[in-house]
Amino acid sequence: MEKIEHPYALKTAFSGVLDKNLKTLEKRLGISLSARGSNLLIDGPEDKLKFAKYYFDKIKELEEKGYSLNKEDLHIALDLLEEGMTHRLEDILSSEPLNLSRKSVTPKSLNQQQYIQAIKDFDLVFGIGPAGTGKTYLAMAMALSFLQNKAVNRIILTRPAIEAGEKLGFLPGDMYQKINPYLRPLYDALFDLARRDQADKLIERGIIEIAPLAFMRGRTLNSAFIIVDEAQNTTKEQMKMILTRTGFDSKVVITADITQIDLPQPQKSGTLHAMEILANINEISFIHFNAKDVVRHPLVQKIIKAYQKSEEKLRRNQ
Repeated sequence: MEKIEHPYALKTAFSGVLDKNLKTLEKRLGISLSARGSNLLIDGPEDKLKFAKYYFDKIKELEEKGYSLNKEDLHIALDLLEEGMTHRLEDILSSEPLNLSRKSVTPKSLNQQQYIQAIKDFDLVFGIGPAGTGKTYLAMAMALSFLQNKAVNRIILTRPAIEAGEKLGFLPGDMYQKINPYLRPLYDALFDLARRDQADKLIERGIIEIAPLAFMRGRTLNSAFIIVDEAQNTTKEQMKMILTRTGFDSKVVITADITQIDLPQPQKSGTLHAMEILANINEISFIHFNAKDVVRHPLVQKIIKAYQKSEEKLRRNQ
């Protein structure tokens, strides 16, 4: 074990509340960090110490160039450096946050940053990855941003109502009340990003529409931002249907977790089929998330990795 001292750049961002940010960086870098006056004391194995010094050198360079970095930027920079993508640091970290009526939204990982950029640049984007990686939340933030900036006239939020081991027929109420639990996550993301009164008014006026995927059949959706959530549970026919509903000046974002397909025959998922047949169309972007992008409780990352390991072992045995 060795120790080195490093100039303590971005003291507030590194420390955070009760040094929480330092603790998070310690885990990612595999080292021990502590403050000593205006310097950071870095303690750990020689190989990890070398990379940590390289990382903090780059952060200090960015600070000296005038970049104002937040805690999310620190982790995005670390993602980039781990992948050897030093030439992209300035481009990635110079992006502006999404300033919505209720809050500002910033990406918390490299893949999240690329996802936001892809939505800006492409009319059709697939966000593929496990739960908690921000696929739906960031798509919703982008939809509200587009609406706020008058780039679209309305937002369409939809998902298939698939019975994931539960029977809709046993739920009380009419058809709308039965399908509402399937649409609840879309409402949750919307109400977290927009003021409740504002969102309610937009829904009442039909500017924001939240409906099951089946309700999209036969429509042409012009000047709309369309989010298809839980798209791993679409059939091939449903996926073709929604993709061909797109009209002029529209954006479509498809979010899917292909490890949680609830169809009776998972191999017939519309998302899996689309990923295969649309892969070579340059005007479509596919962004793949992984456990590193999970922004929920840190334990969720470990749970996802454990399931992935188990599923890989099962596939090898088969």
